[in-house]
Amino acid sequence: MKSITSILAALALGTTLATAADEKPAAPAAGDAKPAAPAAADAKPKRDPAEVFKKLDANGDGKVSLEEFKAGPAGKKDPAKAEEIFKKKDKDGDGFLTLEEFSAPGGKKNK
Repeated sequence: MKSITSILAALALGTTLATAADEKPAAPAAGDAKPAAPAAADAKPKRDPAEVFKKLDANGDGKVSLEEFKAGPAGKKDPAKAEEIFKKKDKDGDGFLTLEEFSAPGGKKNK
């Protein structure tokens, strides 16, 4: 009888420890520690601008028109905002984005 009780107690203890190991640690109280950095799994991977440009360039002519840009994710989300972004990126004002214009950060500056 003692051996059965000992085995059951060991199983209960093992189950409790295994369950506790699976739980997330409690958040530190305010001021206890610095906030944890976001986990790598939570961060979005950066997409290669050349790959995105190639997908947007529907006719494969090496440049993206406003219509092609608005057909992409930004245009589907908010067409007006997509047009604004397109116009800022179109540095030479020819109505098309080259890979260089598309990849450049920011928009054109007013002089």
